[in-house]
Amino acid sequence: MRVAIIGGTGHIGTYLTPQLVEAGHDVLCLTRGLKKPYCPHQAWNSVRHITVDREAEEKAGTFGERVASLDPEVVIDLTCYHPDSAEQLVSALRGRIQHFLHCGTIWTHGHSTEVPTTEDAPRHPFGDYGIRKLAIERLLLSQARRHNFPATLLHPGHLVGAGWNPVNPQANFNPDVFAKLAEGQAVCLPNLGMETVHHVHASDVGQAFLLAMTHRSVAIGESFHIVSPAALTLRGFAERMSAWFGHPANLTFLAWEQWKETVSEKDARATWDHIAHSPNCSIAKAQRLLGYAPRYTSLQAVQEAVTSLQIHGSAGRLLSLLASLLNASPAETGSDMKRKLPFTGLMTPCSSPRRKARFPLVYCYCARMRQDGQTSETCPAVSAALALVNVRWG
Repeated sequence: MRVAIIGGTGHIGTYLTPQLVEAGHDVLCLTRGLKKPYCPHQAWNSVRHITVDREAEEKAGTFGERVASLDPEVVIDLTCYHPDSAEQLVSALRGRIQHFLHCGTIWTHGHSTEVPTTEDAPRHPFGDYGIRKLAIERLLLSQARRHNFPATLLHPGHLVGAGWNPVNPQANFNPDVFAKLAEGQAVCLPNLGMETVHHVHASDVGQAFLLAMTHRSVAIGESFHIVSPAALTLRGFAERMSAWFGHPANLTFLAWEQWKETVSEKDARATWDHIAHSPNCSIAKAQRLLGYAPRYTSLQAVQEAVTSLQIHGSAGRLLSLLASLLNASPAETGSDMKRKLPFTGLMTPCSSPRRKARFPLVYCYCARMRQDGQTSETCPAVSAALALVNVRWG
């Protein structure tokens, strides 16, 4: 099918767009052309990229017709945040497409009441984002059920994937929280750490969009939660991540009013938004009607993302650090690396006792990058770092 995907290089699009190509669809990707996908994939060579300024064209009243003029059979909208935007697309696409899929959010529910929350639970959103997204949902479902507009809404949880910071056990996006857990340092959680977060891997969201297209007859006029199989409490999240790093969690707790003074205003704002919602959503409807089967649990998704951030985010620091340590002794280097490199709990055992003894953490870091499929072509730090190790210590 001919599929137009709006915002197809972002968090979800990074995974969904290649999945569409691999499923045999003719894919048109509409973006501002300002950024590349988070992950490379050969399928991008088969995608037709169309540069658009959605905001400007919507103001001019031409965006909807611009999309319709591409003659798509399916339109996937990943970047709609205002009811007027949705209305413009509905007006332009009515009677001209087979399926319209909108990316919503579990924030349309507001606070949780009876958990896990189902799609038919009463909705009481708070905050501008959740209120606007609920208005879009009501518009699209009304158009589908009363006027036969072929709309389906998918509501993801906290998106996780390679290349960006996932929501952490403090319910914000500060990567230092994972670093502290990895190093066994104390991490302070708000209240008793019993509020919840509900992640989902972006590739599982991509899976859900494809399933909705496949099961179009039961998906039209419906909304679906797209999250991992189970939410996490903040405390449980921290404890499980610490165990993954190889040691017990070192946790402390403070009442909210005291806790928010211990972090930046930005982190406090993000934490409050997450714990005030404390999402815990059911996927039973998506499982029953679409056959949705997430590949990742919340923990698996976050662990993959943290590993990716360590590998890719630390590559430049690794090379600089190696260069500065060339004149250091092996013992000094080992301790210095442990102090300066984050997430040391992710290091894998080294296969060479001699190299491990001489330069343990650098070699293990490089071994981990190779284990995760990184080569000198995709990550020059692998070969460069090992070359520096060989030059200095043979």
